[in-house]
Amino acid sequence: MKTILLSTAALLGVLSATTAQAQPAAAPDVAGAEASNAVRGVVVTANRAPTASAEVAQAITVLDRAQIEASQAILLPDLLSRTAGVTLSRNGGPGGVTALRIRGAETDQTLVVIDGVRLNDVAQPGAGYNFANLLTGDVARVEVLRGAQSTLWGSQAIGGGVNVVTTVPTKPFQASLDAEGGDLSTAYVRGGVGGAGERLVWRLGAGYYTTDGVSAVAGGAEDDGFQHTSLNGRLGLQVTDALSLDLRGIYSYGRAQVDGFPAPAYSFADTAEYGVTEELAAYAGLNLALLDDRLRNRLAFSHTRTDRQSLNPAQAVTDVTFDALSEVDRWEYQGTFALTDAWQAVFGLEREEASMQTASPSAFNPNPLTQSASADLDSAYVQVQGPLIASLTVTAGVRRDEHDTFGGQTLGQGALAWSLNDGATVLRASFGQGFKAPSLYQLYSEYGNLGLNPEEADAWDLGVEQVLADGRAVVSATWFQRETTNQIDYVSCFSAPTDPLCRVGGATRFGYYSNTARTEAKGVELTGQAKVGPFDLAANYTWTEATNAAAGSPNHGNRLARRPEHQGYMSVTHVWTAGPTATLAVRYIGEAFDDAANRNRLEPRALLDLRAAWPVSETFEVYGRVENLLDDQDPSTRGYGEVGRFGALGVRARF
Repeated sequence: MKTILLSTAALLGVLSATTAQAQPAAAPDVAGAEASNAVRGVVVTANRAPTASAEVAQAITVLDRAQIEASQAILLPDLLSRTAGVTLSRNGGPGGVTALRIRGAETDQTLVVIDGVRLNDVAQPGAGYNFANLLTGDVARVEVLRGAQSTLWGSQAIGGGVNVVTTVPTKPFQASLDAEGGDLSTAYVRGGVGGAGERLVWRLGAGYYTTDGVSAVAGGAEDDGFQHTSLNGRLGLQVTDALSLDLRGIYSYGRAQVDGFPAPAYSFADTAEYGVTEELAAYAGLNLALLDDRLRNRLAFSHTRTDRQSLNPAQAVTDVTFDALSEVDRWEYQGTFALTDAWQAVFGLEREEASMQTASPSAFNPNPLTQSASADLDSAYVQVQGPLIASLTVTAGVRRDEHDTFGGQTLGQGALAWSLNDGATVLRASFGQGFKAPSLYQLYSEYGNLGLNPEEADAWDLGVEQVLADGRAVVSATWFQRETTNQIDYVSCFSAPTDPLCRVGGATRFGYYSNTARTEAKGVELTGQAKVGPFDLAANYTWTEATNAAAGSPNHGNRLARRPEHQGYMSVTHVWTAGPTATLAVRYIGEAFDDAANRNRLEPRALLDLRAAWPVSETFEVYGRVENLLDDQDPSTRGYGEVGRFGALGVRARF
């Protein structure tokens, strides 16, 4: 595959020299200027190319920079949890392990892409992404795609995906500065500077966040703080009218204090333990337009690196208790071809090379043997979209993956979007398949099983969107259903010591991973927004029934852990003619269970927020907020602390 991609790069170079009449073109990916500066109603994530919203059959929430700033959210998962179909759980305060679930799927079944780079930690048991270290910072646009989307996006996109795009300058010089302080000794500062010329676009950004937080263990006597530093940059060069180069990079460092299980009781309690996470995501892309801009090509390489350590200063000999390194190299070719004025095809080749290293030092074994593993995944996909008849858009695609351990996987999707009443009514229907490859940890760790198959899912959507009151209101309703098979679960060997997979090298192990789980999820998503005089109204509600569907399991029919059946969000914003705004918002999270057996109940929560902003001038804005006004401290994860009432004041400057 790598040879093919390098040959393609050479071919593109030759073609660029012979295609003098090609028109200027943006990259056909989801991470360039086209994504961040698209007009309202244009979405890029669903089809990996700019697509009018009336032609997109999937349920998508798009948040632009104005909405992100109006939310005053510092942690991106807090912002995402206010959207339909998304559930958030966190182990303690800011910095605690943060899980984001879409439509009742597992958190490691959520795809995360930032500036064209897939983020996942292959040294995690499920190779998922910890959202704790993702801040709004320099983010210009976020798209939340709900439903199985593996045809174009590959592994993990079973529940849906999150596409994050950082700021792309549009003027010769642009700069921004944000600073705020709040309760819990919280401080945040970020800045960015960049510019756009005739041929060159560049931007540099940096941010720092610190908070004393709250005790990770519920009722603890000491707070567990969090510090986060981030750097990001991008460079875009228009070499010719047809050829461009994109370079992007993001680095973050997070230090989160946690609590542990100290002797002699070995129960969850206050400790001095902490975790350190370093993350790097780098991207280089070459974009070439051919055939009078009908054929757009992208050849790209991305590299991600996640370095995690857990440390306990009280441990003798060495303070390191866990050390993990995850690295992923990805080669991509993507083409977008305009078959006609109305029909287009998106196609591509991908190669992923993943590796991990893990070690668990202790006082008894400070230098343990490092466990190492690697795997390769080759992929090819194609998707075609166009009108069957006027205003009726059809989308169909297929994907093939070849993994060097478990073998091949083929899947597809089909969707319809029907725009009626001059676009005021849009009917949507889609069927999509999702899959998730076994992680390196699940395959090769001390609990590994080389016989694992990929997780598989079939998902359906039916939806309607209606514009009302001459465009002053929009409402939508979506029914969704998903069946997931071959889901990977941990099997304990304590109850089955004679199981052949419980013995490795003549010794019995604690357990192993197996394709034993089966789950089902169904539900309804309702969204609405309206302009009523000086008031802006927004609301959403989600009903989700996510259950264990594994026949013979002792938990068959039980609700999946940390999936509330009911949740909703509503906000009312008053906009004064002079510019100030005030927002009252409430988020409701219904009853859930913290365990598979449904014995540990999580109480329903109602979080009331108050936000206000005052644009002092065209350059400066002062803002403030009170979160969780009613001081609800019921946890999203049993046994962990929760931030109560929180206040903050800040200022923004835009130049």
